[in-house]
Amino acid sequence: MFNLLLVVVGGGIGAGIRHLTNMGALRLVGPNYPWGTMAINIVGSLAMGLFIAILARRGGSNEVRLFVATGIFGGFTTFSAFSLDFATLWERGATLPAFGYALASVIGAIIALFLGLWLARSLP
Repeated sequence: MFNLLLVVVGGGIGAGIRHLTNMGALRLVGPNYPWGTMAINIVGSLAMGLFIAILARRGGSNEVRLFVATGIFGGFTTFSAFSLDFATLWERGATLPAFGYALASVIGAIIALFLGLWLARSLP
């Protein structure tokens, strides 16, 4: 239960930072392109890479990993978790599965979103 609380609190912090980042990007560059989301995905992936490498080197606790990686970075951007999954497959030498995962995740998610839109719009 404590681990779940760590993820929930960290996720709330990450989601709050994501919202503030998006609002800042809208004010700075306007709504014509998703600059905020792109920046969040890139910065979140960089932060995840730095954090995981430092955690592995210094032997950090599972609780810290749950709070920061799963919670804060997960609330900030799930793209960082996607990027870490891809990197893990790649570093294991599973090149084809890594690219299959990336392709299926991105294309599958886009198709699923359009399916959801279609289903919701088809309701009476």
